[in-house]
Amino acid sequence: MTILITGIAGFIGSKVAEHFSKNGHEVIGVDDLSQGNINNIPKGVKFIEYDLSDNNVLDKLPNDCDYILHIAGQSSGEISFDDPASDLTKNTLSTLNLIKYGIAKKVKKFLFASSMSVYGNVPNQAISESYLPSPISCYGISKLTSERYLDIFKDKLPFINLRMFNVYGPGQDLSNLRQGMVSIFLAQALKKERVHVKGSLERFRDFIYIDDVVDAWYKLCLNDSKNISINIGTGRRATIEELLLIIKKNIKGVNYFAEGSTPGDQKGIYADNTLLIKTIGKTKFTTIENGIRTLCSSINSN
Repeated sequence: MTILITGIAGFIGSKVAEHFSKNGHEVIGVDDLSQGNINNIPKGVKFIEYDLSDNNVLDKLPNDCDYILHIAGQSSGEISFDDPASDLTKNTLSTLNLIKYGIAKKVKKFLFASSMSVYGNVPNQAISESYLPSPISCYGISKLTSERYLDIFKDKLPFINLRMFNVYGPGQDLSNLRQGMVSIFLAQALKKERVHVKGSLERFRDFIYIDDVVDAWYKLCLNDSKNISINIGTGRRATIEELLLIIKKNIKGVNYFAEGSTPGDQKGIYADNTLLIKTIGKTKFTTIENGIRTLCSSINSN
């Protein structure tokens, strides 16, 4: 199969591309390098440097591909408030352009990197895909809008929205202190031995390890599922303080304090992943204890 992967220079995109390439598929990667790192792009992958919000996608992208995996975009809820128009351009206009391309090229399926942010503030319970989305950040709105556009064109271009929860693992960008809760905390722990938490320590999330995310993307692409939204999470609820205590076990001498808040931040959310388990047959997920230990080991080895 020929797989077009956007955001290939980013954390998730590069890992997904590497897995497809290792399994014998031809991968074509697209990235404007505004956030990603060119060194992340796996060897042997054809790379196109291109901004997908540009309207000339039919001229710039390959003549043929079997699947589109759209992972590119602005990925910070906090940053989305700085320039909502830019967030909309990078996350929604790019999706519309790729939909146009996918329909023209008769692509088999379009997989979209959506987010738990589409749900907004939710009850303290596992949240299923049937929960009515009500985003509270500009980022969440742009992701939900993209989902809605995909649904409109589903008869011409089948899709899956992968609503990813808090993804972490080796390869995260530790230099960006405004995106990725785990990487933000680790960067501060390593540099200052003191972690500044914006918001309550009792907030909670569903932290999912990168290998589990890659496995989900791969299986959802190649199976028969279509025209659905699927939570990509472990189904386990972990508070911010639990995460910090695990980090403390792996990085000695670290302390933390809570002060301030982040605009559009969700108080707490974790996934009901019943549909994911049913669709791809995955029942085991990396525990946060094992995932953080592996991530810290990878940092130390580098």
